[in-house]
Amino acid sequence: MSAPLSLTRDLADEAATIRLAEDIAMVLAPGDVIALEGDLGAGKTTFSRALLRALADDAFLEVPSPTFTIAQSYEALRVPVVHFDLYRLGSAEELDEIGFDDALEIGAALIEWPDRADGLLPADRLILSLEIVGAGDARRATLTSVGEGWAERLSRSFALRAFLDEAGWTGAERRHLQGDASTRSYERIRRDGEHAVLMNAPRRPDGPPVADGKPYSQIARLAEDVRPFVAIGETLRANGFSAPELFAHDLDAGLLLLEDLGGEGVVEEGAPIAERYGVATDVLADIHGLDWPDSVPLPDGSIHHVPPYDEAALTIEVRLLADWYVPHMTGGELDGAALDEFLALWRERFDALDQAEKSWVLRDCHSPNLIWLPEREGPARIGLIDYQDAVIGPAAYDLASLLQDARVTVPPELEQVLFARYLERRRAADTDFDRDTFAAAYATMAAQRATKVLGIFARLNHRDGKPVYLAHIPRVRDYLYRSLTHPVLSGLKLWYESHLPTGS
Repeated sequence: MSAPLSLTRDLADEAATIRLAEDIAMVLAPGDVIALEGDLGAGKTTFSRALLRALADDAFLEVPSPTFTIAQSYEALRVPVVHFDLYRLGSAEELDEIGFDDALEIGAALIEWPDRADGLLPADRLILSLEIVGAGDARRATLTSVGEGWAERLSRSFALRAFLDEAGWTGAERRHLQGDASTRSYERIRRDGEHAVLMNAPRRPDGPPVADGKPYSQIARLAEDVRPFVAIGETLRANGFSAPELFAHDLDAGLLLLEDLGGEGVVEEGAPIAERYGVATDVLADIHGLDWPDSVPLPDGSIHHVPPYDEAALTIEVRLLADWYVPHMTGGELDGAALDEFLALWRERFDALDQAEKSWVLRDCHSPNLIWLPEREGPARIGLIDYQDAVIGPAAYDLASLLQDARVTVPPELEQVLFARYLERRRAADTDFDRDTFAAAYATMAAQRATKVLGIFARLNHRDGKPVYLAHIPRVRDYLYRSLTHPVLSGLKLWYESHLPTGS
């Protein structure tokens, strides 16, 4: 339980009021209530307009006063908001008539003249009082949180603002940037024509133990802070790859200010752009052709040890299919004998991977994490933005992640063309490159990744309330059966067909 928040901020001018609104907008969530207090001209309209424009990422969003309509809805925002002005409310009971409770079910509420609600507002709310201080646009803001929920979020947002100020980005504009399925969040930072990306990734606590007294993240070798991201990214950049430049950092706080590589991806109208996937394939071929260190220095003098993608990590990942996907699709759990056979078959394949080529495995090298940079040359035209979970393991994993993209359907014909392109580039750089051994490793890692991802998408739905990922399951299932046609996976193919038929 977080302690209530109570603080006062002096706002030197209107720009400071706008920045405060942006700081609050960045952490606004459905169900939030902001109660605005202050005399006429105190800045309530300036604050409201700035908050709504920040949520819309639209500097020209029309924000009319709700004085006469009482309620003004803004639905096409990151968080839908209803802006209430209760000055003309006849009685507190009229809150029901103007749809107050309905608004909180789908979004947030911004309320002027909250005293007219006569104590009927939710207990958990933020009270923002604005008062005029002297002449000009100077104001004083007093923020008080009532109940739980606000204090921790606002403290973090204000810490992000202080980090930007210390990094020389004083007064910068903050806008929400779509993130990934993790607990990290991102913002696009803009100031005087410059732009950057702010990564907000506080150290995440270990989860409950799942095996051998260890949490899943530790067994699966997942990063728990920003240090791996910095170490891997800086090393990739030093070797000519387009990882974002690091502008500023607070490793302990989990804050990074990064080069903004833009938003042009490698997909168009839901389909892969063959040329860009081809360049991404070249990037992986070049990465896999280099020798990478297993220990990397960090700016604070510490060392990041790149962990191995060992059998324990590979196994805990395929277990996700048994733990989450099987119950999702069949409504029941695997019996003990079926699970034992499943794990034994995978253990056999993991043992065989000892002979496979090893490299840095970035682990999430697929379309959402690839940026197209046409102004650069060669493989540098592909920007890499997700590699904090990098490990040392079978090089084939990242190629399988790209050519069997979980978010976009890569047709078999394109996969074959790109796979041949990869082999040709590797062979040109190293005549001893073993194509057959690599092909077997590719099939194995493609099937392992598809197995893992099916479990993750089912888990995201059932545990995390994110059903949107279920739409990708048919594609990933097709990839799985595509990979299982390789002869080295014949035993696993029989198991999947027996326990998870193609239509499941």
